[in-house]
Amino acid sequence: MKNVVCHYCKKEVKDRDNLVTASNWFRVKAFHYKCFKEQEQDTRLSINSWNPVNGGAGNVSFVIMLLLAIWMLFTSTLGFIGDLIGILALYPIFLRFLSLIFIESALPKFSSDKQRK
Repeated sequence: MKNVVCHYCKKEVKDRDNLVTASNWFRVKAFHYKCFKEQEQDTRLSINSWNPVNGGAGNVSFVIMLLLAIWMLFTSTLGFIGDLIGILALYPIFLRFLSLIFIESALPKFSSDKQRK
């Protein structure tokens, strides 16, 4: 298995339970959950902030953009503009697949050294 290293603290992420993948202009990086919170506080006012790709917000965004892309690309709604909107809606879908394939699949669901409750 490939080691996944946190972009903020440069330590290894052990499992998906502690992983947050975030994007910033076509870059997808891995963070620990706590490190991502610190990163958000550091860049709260900056325009170059990291947006979560996995988790609740990322999954809801994925579903909404997938439905929008399908609707706009496979119907004639808004004509050429609708096709352009459909293509732009593929961006978060592409980021989610990159996160899933290259980062999340390399990690186990739970680390073996964690105590399960």
